[in-house]
Amino acid sequence: MQSNAAPLMTHAIASQPWLSATSLTLQSRWDGCALQLSLDGTPLQAWQFTPGTQPRLALADTDPVHPLARAATFAACEAVLARTPATQAIALDLPDAIANAMLREGSATRAAGGELVTRVEQLWQLPALWHTGTSGRDYPLQYAMTQGRRHPLRAPKPSGQVYARHIPWLGQVFSMRVADLDADLACFHGWMNDPRVAAFWEEEGDLEKHRDYLSAQLADPHTIPLIGCLDGKPFAYFEVYWAKENRIGPYYDVDDFDRGWHVLIGDGEIRGKAYISAWLPSLMHYMFLDDPRTQRIVGEPRIDHVQQIRNLDRSGFAKVKAFDFPHKRAMLVMLLRERFFGERLWVPQDDGQAQLSGAEPTALAA
Repeated sequence: MQSNAAPLMTHAIASQPWLSATSLTLQSRWDGCALQLSLDGTPLQAWQFTPGTQPRLALADTDPVHPLARAATFAACEAVLARTPATQAIALDLPDAIANAMLREGSATRAAGGELVTRVEQLWQLPALWHTGTSGRDYPLQYAMTQGRRHPLRAPKPSGQVYARHIPWLGQVFSMRVADLDADLACFHGWMNDPRVAAFWEEEGDLEKHRDYLSAQLADPHTIPLIGCLDGKPFAYFEVYWAKENRIGPYYDVDDFDRGWHVLIGDGEIRGKAYISAWLPSLMHYMFLDDPRTQRIVGEPRIDHVQQIRNLDRSGFAKVKAFDFPHKRAMLVMLLRERFFGERLWVPQDDGQAQLSGAEPTALAA
């Protein structure tokens, strides 16, 4: 195994349960089969990696009671998966203090012979490495009515950054933050008036129209408007919504925690298969991490957006049916949690990424 010149950045070490502080960034760097985890340039853990059908990570040097010991262990596993994306599981040699905590929380299991193993579908369902904001994971289930629709009362919406993930094939960090009216209105206004975007969203207009639109999304408890960034530079707008309260709800057998999404790519330079294989699964990943009760993600692209529907099909979405909104004929598409994590759909497949059209969609219209 060769040394990496640049470290993998694990950005989303959430403040809880390890520290009551702001989110942190861990760096992992390879030197042959040795892996070092650092925090702000200070060494935190040293690992020895043994490649194979089931690779092994052995912790060589750490303080097992350090408040970030378990978080750094997850970051080390992420580094292995970034380097060997076909890996299904990683065997771990760990002190009991870390191993027992991982067993309790479900991030690792014991194999038949007693070996500690973390499986990919376990690791990637842990919010700690990527989900940087508050969520409704622990919000009590209670019901409310909105326009005649009974639905769970939603947790207060987050603010600031909610997700961050280092994309190995881009060498960049994809992140999402909740839109800020003062900081993002000008950019949002420009994107909505781009003819490529307006062709799908049909929301072109003056600054005040877009101020009202964005203000409404920020105020709506069932929708989170997000700005997508690469290395901190905004390039996209996403709307993540709860399907039960959304207009799509009456058109299928909606579950309480189904989620949906709309997207526009505002930066014309951020297009093509390398980018769509970064932001699309990351957006899905965020929605699944945000609440473990979310088992399905739905979308409703316009029926004549053939290439977009084809790309969604290749990204794990099933075509459920065609149906008619008042303003468009749409295709209902659906992604299952079990499929996303079971088939590791956040990793570009050798043939799957190549098949994604370079004509990446500018928008999935609202």
